[in-house]
Amino acid sequence: MSSSAVEPESPDLVCQLDNVQGVVDALTSVRWKRQQDAVLELSEHGIVLIVEETACLQAKVYLQRELFVRYEYSAEGRPRFGVSLGLFVDCLNTFSVQGHSSAIELRYPGPDMQLLLKSVESSDSCTYAEIRTRIPDTISWDYNFEPAGSTPLSFTVKSAALKEAIDDLEWPGSSIHLILQPTPPSVTFRGEGHGDLQIDFMCQANTDLLVAFHCDREVCHRYKYKFLRATTSNIPSSVIRDNRGSKLTIGRGGMLKVQHLVSVAKPAIPHPHVDSAGYQQPSRIAYIEFFVKPEVDEDDANDT
Repeated sequence: MSSSAVEPESPDLVCQLDNVQGVVDALTSVRWKRQQDAVLELSEHGIVLIVEETACLQAKVYLQRELFVRYEYSAEGRPRFGVSLGLFVDCLNTFSVQGHSSAIELRYPGPDMQLLLKSVESSDSCTYAEIRTRIPDTISWDYNFEPAGSTPLSFTVKSAALKEAIDDLEWPGSSIHLILQPTPPSVTFRGEGHGDLQIDFMCQANTDLLVAFHCDREVCHRYKYKFLRATTSNIPSSVIRDNRGSKLTIGRGGMLKVQHLVSVAKPAIPHPHVDSAGYQQPSRIAYIEFFVKPEVDEDDANDT
């Protein structure tokens, strides 16, 4: 045989995780329906997973390279590929053992552009899986988030309280008004549809729930309930149990950004660095961001 035989190309990425369940929790938080496609973007900084729906709702999961015990990146640029989010999560779940922080290796691309997964803990046995990838669809709208002014319009609320409030707003359904006002400093969710329901977070009265608040003028924007609910419907139980803070920010044009933090550290590792808003500072955190477009009245749309 000729010595000039072509050797297989090296993969763009080889990385290892020592806590699969933490990544499953992070990805599940953006899984708001059964059939859902996702785009994965690779870079020297880590992996970003992007999902969206009808150009009105977009979510991103940031898995920074510090989350991985091994991260070898050799691609030029930022490769992107599409996968089924449900299939990806279900596949990762097969490597996760309850109460045990399983370790796996991810490799991309395989010989036929697959995403390859392999268990790396046991010397007696090894589990392999491969996920077919596809050419990703173009992200349909620009998720560039711009501040609404010189002073940020934002608040941080305990995740459990935020989820409970949005769940309660399912009764009126339809559209939800989000109102921030500086005097008295407060956040109001008001639902209108089959009935009316209003939930208030008063900054001075609810310091244990509303842990940060920045607002210099009154603002009110309306959001479709099903998109607002998607931002909290699958928050991992670990986030609710630890009652961390979720941050909501209103940007230019009423774009709403909702941010959660999900721990990807091994269960045995403590988290000593927690700030006053309940945000953990270590690098073993997956960052979750949702972007929700506001509803616009037809009259307003016609005027623009």
